Amino acid sequence: MNFQSFPVHKRLALLFSLPAAAFAAAPDAPPAQACPHCSPASAVVSNLYIPDIAADDEEGTIEKTSDSFESSATRLDPLVITASPPGDRPLRVSIDTKAAAQPIPAQDGADILKTVPGISVSRKGGTGGEVILRGAASSRLDILVDHESILGGCPGRMDPPTAYIFPDAYDEVTVLKGPQTVLYGSGNSAGVVLFESEPVRLESPSASLDASLTFGSFDRNDQSASVLAGTPDFYVKVAAVRSDSDDYEDGDGNKVHSRYERSSARAALGWTPDENTVIELHGALGEGEAAYAHSMMDATRLDRKNIGLRFGKRELAPLVEALEASLYYNHIDHVMDNYSLRDPGGMAMSSNPEHTLWGGRALATLLPRENTKLELGGDFRLGTHSRDSVDDAKIDTWGLFAEATQTLATRYRVIAGLRLDAWSAEDRRSVSGSSTGGDDRSETLPAGFLRYEQDLAAVPVTVYSGIGYTRRAPDYWELFSYESAGSDSSFNVDPEKTVQLDVGATWKQGPLTAFVSAFANDVSDYILIQKTGSGMMATTIARNIDARSIGGEAGFGYAFGEGWRIDASVAYVRGRNRTDGLPLAQQPPLEGRIGIGYTTPVWSLGALARLVDRQDRYAVDQGSVAGQDLGATSGFAVFSINGGWRISGQAELTGGIDNLFDKTYAEHVSRAGDGDPAYIANLRVNEPGRTLWVKLRVTF
Repeated sequence: MNFQSFPVHKRLALLFSLPAAAFAAAPDAPPAQACPHCSPASAVVSNLYIPDIAADDEEGTIEKTSDSFESSATRLDPLVITASPPGDRPLRVSIDTKAAAQPIPAQDGADILKTVPGISVSRKGGTGGEVILRGAASSRLDILVDHESILGGCPGRMDPPTAYIFPDAYDEVTVLKGPQTVLYGSGNSAGVVLFESEPVRLESPSASLDASLTFGSFDRNDQSASVLAGTPDFYVKVAAVRSDSDDYEDGDGNKVHSRYERSSARAALGWTPDENTVIELHGALGEGEAAYAHSMMDATRLDRKNIGLRFGKRELAPLVEALEASLYYNHIDHVMDNYSLRDPGGMAMSSNPEHTLWGGRALATLLPRENTKLELGGDFRLGTHSRDSVDDAKIDTWGLFAEATQTLATRYRVIAGLRLDAWSAEDRRSVSGSSTGGDDRSETLPAGFLRYEQDLAAVPVTVYSGIGYTRRAPDYWELFSYESAGSDSSFNVDPEKTVQLDVGATWKQGPLTAFVSAFANDVSDYILIQKTGSGMMATTIARNIDARSIGGEAGFGYAFGEGWRIDASVAYVRGRNRTDGLPLAQQPPLEGRIGIGYTTPVWSLGALARLVDRQDRYAVDQGSVAGQDLGATSGFAVFSINGGWRISGQAELTGGIDNLFDKTYAEHVSRAGDGDPAYIANLRVNEPGRTLWVKLRVTF
């Protein structure tokens, strides 16, 4: 039987047939025994409430009936995470940043998202991958750190936001899919990724530590430590993370130019005069360097400076449930050259782009009547970009938004939002360097959505359907890194307009969780990046097209027997460039994941299979700022195993072997290996071969 010869609908069915049959035939799992070595949740720390419609469980405000379906049985969580379960709300996925995950525990903001169905990562080297959700990348998928924007400096996106993010420094990562919220900035047609370190209030004077060591193949060596200490009135949180690795080898034993060394420190000082109030001052410093196989240059400086101030207050009055406000500063200092981490082989080159952002946000959560929640607020982001100490761009955005949740007859909810942004850009390049030098432009960017949710009475299922609209202004890279069809500048490319329908369902009862989601969108003035010409006439342009895409994700997790669990998911997207009559470029192929594990109170074992179909829908030299299509790719299957040992209630040891059979393969959305002589003929940057790793985590 040839899996790749099957039509798409049969491939989807085949990916689920075996695990579906397994859990359908299995008897109800008896309650698992609680781990005698695991301490209960800490009684001295409580997360301080900060209102957020995407994160708020609406407890005490909007009644939820899904709790009636929850099993009272306690179940053991696996020590190594291979799948991210659906969240409590539709189109929402949450990730525990401290848990070990396969593939090898994450060292940047892209790695940690690989367990989320629908997310792909475009590889450039060993770090700084480009995150793609449902075939959309760059500013279509905003990545926020504590609700603060962070943008790289390289005009070629050598350093996307993920290159400056250290997951171990944060408490949780949340993925919100689709244009189904207006709380987090404009233009997020694919969704939003939130890296969050929550304010806390200590119930008594105390201190705690969470530290880990990770070692792996290719001299991978990570250390992280997070300390929380304080009293009921004050707290301090400090997190320090370091990660480095040598060049990895692909399955054929070829060395890939990919070594890196990164480190970061984050500190937060909070004042909590009562359980409903917090004022926090926080800051972060990061530095690093990274070699890249996709580029003729490497990142010899990846420095970030951040400082932020936030305020939160709840239960102010019967009408005003909560207020929050924040201000922040982010500065990226990036240096790239072709001689520090490689033999230049010619004329030495270097460049020093920088990106500075000032921003802020204010939000009020109101309860105008029973079962109604209204969130009103505004935000701003002021950005300046420079190359070699000379400003070349300024982009500012000011926005107002409102989002409401109304519960109807207990089991029915309607969520709606409206947003309006004023966007402006200045081309600060010289007239001699660009035909649009000295020009400025402005746009008004409306957005909105309407979603209906229903908790079914007969079964523990929540169904939903939503429609969203967003207008996305071109980002720095689309405005300043390319030419246009009739000019040496793309500064006047039109904004992108997306209308998207999202439908789906989630099931949560006892040992079974399941979800299915689907989307369809129509995009006017989609910003396409395309290579044109050849030889001395070769250039890359940005132009507007009309496009459509459809797709979705489905998956389940089922606990059965005495400690067994199976997880499976599938993701698919199909896009079309309607203007050119071609497939929409940079769309990942059909992908399925199946994991099985066995967990006891002391140890666990698991295995993971990742099955990726061939991709023969492509458009050579077309794509986005994250990369362009290179041609067709073949399918592949990668198998991995993992294990863990709960040494005590304060220590656990986990490990695994990724790519067990040393498969040589590359992702369809991988960047071209233009910067590594060993990979020029192979087009794409291959993924790592067999990788062994071990992680020790201790908590006190």
